[in-house]
Formats: sequence, structure tokens, C-alpha cells
Amino acid sequence: MRAILEIILMLLDLYWWVLIVMIVLSWLISFNVINTRNQFVASVMRVVSALTEPVLRPIRRVIPYVGGLDLSPIVLFLALYFIRRVIILYIYPHVF
Repeated sequence: MRAILEIILMLLDLYWWVLIVMIVLSWLISFNVINTRNQFVASVMRVVSALTEPVLRPIRRVIPYVGGLDLSPIVLFLALYFIRRVIILYIYPHVF
């Protein structure tokens, strides 16, 4: 059972990094540092968007843009942190 919890924690960490990549890529595209006409950039953005948009979309429905800023990734970071802490503090110690 602990192995399953370790895998879940690893997946949460991996998703955390995918979310960071999505944020950095969106900034770089917004400021015209990188171009989406580049096939590699476009494919990476498609993969990252496919992984993050299904989770961010419901959050965006509840929390609107504030002054042009999208706060949904921050809410998702907090949710991922909360889930991770619940697993580490409450579930993991009680598994044999």
C-alpha cells in the first residue's frame, strides 16, 4: 500500500512540474520570446495544455481573471499541496 502512495506522491510532483512548464511556456509565448510556429514548441504546448486544461477549466469557471491575471494555476498549486500534505500526514503513517 505504501508503494501505491509513493507512486501517487510522485505523480503529484510530476503534475506540479507540468503546471510550472505550462506557466513558463505561456509567459514566453505572450512576450514573443518563443514562437508557436516552431513545431517543437507547438507540440510541447499541445501536450502540456492537454494535461493541464481539463483540471484548470473548472477552476477558471469559478475564479475569473483578476486584472488580466489567471489565478487558476495558483489555486491548483494550493490544491496539489493540500492533497500531498493530507497523504503524507494522515494517510501514509496509518498504512502498514
